[in-house]
Amino acid sequence: MIETTTLAALYIALLVGLSLLGFHVAAVMAMLGVIGALLTFGPAVVMNIGGLAWSTSNDYLLVALPMFVLMGELLLRSGITDRLYNALSAWVRGVPGGLLHSNIFASAIFSATSGSSVATAATIGSVAMPNMTERGYNERLALGSIAAGGTLGILIPPSINLMIYGAITNTSVGRLFAAGVVPGVLMTILFSAVIVVWTRFDRASAGRGGTPAPMRERLVLLVDLLPILLIFAVVMGSLYSGFATATEAAALGTVAATGLAAARGRLNRAMLAEAFRSTIKVTGMVTLLIVAAFFLNFVLGLIGIPQAVAQWVDTVSTGPLMTLLLLICLYLVLGCFMETLSMLITTLPIVTPIVLQQGIDPVWFGIFVVIMCELSLVTPPVGMNLFVVQGIRKPGSDVRDVVLGAIPFALCMLVLVGLLIAAPVLATWLPDMLYG
Repeated sequence: MIETTTLAALYIALLVGLSLLGFHVAAVMAMLGVIGALLTFGPAVVMNIGGLAWSTSNDYLLVALPMFVLMGELLLRSGITDRLYNALSAWVRGVPGGLLHSNIFASAIFSATSGSSVATAATIGSVAMPNMTERGYNERLALGSIAAGGTLGILIPPSINLMIYGAITNTSVGRLFAAGVVPGVLMTILFSAVIVVWTRFDRASAGRGGTPAPMRERLVLLVDLLPILLIFAVVMGSLYSGFATATEAAALGTVAATGLAAARGRLNRAMLAEAFRSTIKVTGMVTLLIVAAFFLNFVLGLIGIPQAVAQWVDTVSTGPLMTLLLLICLYLVLGCFMETLSMLITTLPIVTPIVLQQGIDPVWFGIFVVIMCELSLVTPPVGMNLFVVQGIRKPGSDVRDVVLGAIPFALCMLVLVGLLIAAPVLATWLPDMLYG
């Protein structure tokens, strides 16, 4: 028991340490799995790597991964973002801090089809920043709203991270997508509340709102929201009506996104080549991570590390609440040093048996862990969204402005985690209603 617990601590230390030194996380996980198998069981277990890699990558659910990524890439290049942002801006133009709310709402809607936080932050940021700079908005608040708005991409369905969580933990992706809706809407509202409070106490930060758009113009511009809402309806409607599985729904969404790009005159050989190239890069990276994580999980299970860690948690934890508080601390620390997807994939094999043993709903936990991983997107020093937004600014700008602007929104994420712990029904109500 003591030896296994010590080995677990050594595994975690090596995993985090080698990742911080710059080694690719997939390579680190595979290396630790191979070393552990050789030292504990000999070459026989290592010979199973090929079969395990094939069975993992051949999972039907994972076919949805490149489909969702390609759908987001096609939408990203279809020019839909400009119209989406302008349509939302027309409704909030006369409100103090109006364009800041547009950042949040546009991010929420765009993320409902892209599934990627980094893509959402980069796309919305490139459209929003010139407008907000021109109208004199507080730069820190503007940057923070874009970075935080991007985090909605891995919570609001269809979410790539929720799909990966489902694949690793054997949890229904349909239930996970449904569970992300209410927390995603709540997070959007909380982000807007931050803007309201900030601009209330610092009116100068709200910029020049501009003349409210006539109602006729607002209604006409609503037409620009229809394409992206239609794609969302195709994906989620086909999934929850029982017409399609998650993989088939992703394929339908990709077909719809291709049709939209063609209708807007953006579909050409160069555009498709860029979309396919990005899709291959993302899919290859994620697949390597998943295969390595499954192999490491297989070896850790043979050694008994998850069981040993679960027993150790039982000795220090007084119940599920204490376990969740320990996990919050763990993810807050890891989020300062690890990228979101790496953190999700490397921790799930160890923490999932613990939460299941504590009787925690795996669907609810999926939302919890994704929100905690979202925090890493806006947490220095490796917060991806912080650097994506910083990249939109003029060369020589201080990244601290982005960090300070994102802090209030990061605190909102912790508030949402607290709400989910206090009222788990916020995440479980919709999937229970849809699936019974």
